[in-house]
Amino acid sequence: MASETLNFPSEKNNDFMLEFRKEVDHYFEQNNLSKQGNVSLVIKTIVMLSLYLGPYLLMVTGVITSTPLILACWMMMGLGMAGVGMDVMHDANHGSYSKNRRMNNLLSYSLYLLGGLPVTWRIQHNNIHHSFTNIHGYDDDIEPIDILRFSPHKPLRKIHRYQHIYAWILYGLMTLLWITRKYFKQLFKYRNRGLLVREEKSFHQLMLKLVLTKLMYYVLFIAIPLITLPIPWYLTLLFFVIMHFIAGVILSAIFQTAHIMPDSEYSLPDEEGNMESNWVVHQLLVTADYARNNKPLTWLLGGLNYHAVHHLFPHISHVHYPKISPIIKEITDQYGISYREQPTFLKAIGQHAKMLKLLGRKK
Repeated sequence: MASETLNFPSEKNNDFMLEFRKEVDHYFEQNNLSKQGNVSLVIKTIVMLSLYLGPYLLMVTGVITSTPLILACWMMMGLGMAGVGMDVMHDANHGSYSKNRRMNNLLSYSLYLLGGLPVTWRIQHNNIHHSFTNIHGYDDDIEPIDILRFSPHKPLRKIHRYQHIYAWILYGLMTLLWITRKYFKQLFKYRNRGLLVREEKSFHQLMLKLVLTKLMYYVLFIAIPLITLPIPWYLTLLFFVIMHFIAGVILSAIFQTAHIMPDSEYSLPDEEGNMESNWVVHQLLVTADYARNNKPLTWLLGGLNYHAVHHLFPHISHVHYPKISPIIKEITDQYGISYREQPTFLKAIGQHAKMLKLLGRKK
């Protein structure tokens, strides 16, 4: 990364920026609504945490003892793990879950149950990804391991020709990286880049917290099941990996279909670090919605299928996205600014696979 900042020209499309922000604010004022979560989000939190921890408790307490049902429990936990990440942890770490900062902080700790570290997650996601979306050399989300190519500006390797096939296997390993090396690597990386200076705790305090919470995670989700479950140890470990694989595929599919698409742009700054479009227009050019009319899917995904809305208003809880989206769509149409979207989730998956294939070949 050349610099921690880029210059997005605020004077371009300034009327558009002011109008859609004014209209969104007017929606909340007119309906006397808070921009944070509501009762439906609390209910969803209970559901997702129960889906994740309920099967675990049924297994380790001996209520469920048959091997097929134990496998079903681990698979259900994979769904719950993804649900907690999308529906609870995500809003909390953006500060949009509640008006109460302590409540946001408390629920952000749900990431510990998923094997992560809230501090570095916020730096990567909130500070870096949301600021520099799809910008090569800046956005860590499009800079994965070398055998994945998410940007046309990344050097092309022969193996990338097959990434549209093997990427889905690697996606399933994503959360396994969370519980092993990723957050340790990030902590060192962000310390070296001076990105920890705003945190209330020092690098050594954060490292101690990371080690202790990792040990807690290993005890809770590996050691205790190995001791208590009436199945061979290797099946317990296999089912644990299956849980992570399910969660990893779901989370990767949800987020990658919002940015790595054939119509996504990959703009680069000039030598002075100036971008061509202002930040708001840039977000619309690099982010896509999908399945906006699918209410059950929207509920399950924590509104992340309204991804353009989320990038424009990350401080607003996802429970409001379905109402905000038509406001943005109407104004973008008036100003002739593209609002990228796919009609269904399957269509979005197909387009993402197409983009992986395109990125794996020379133009």
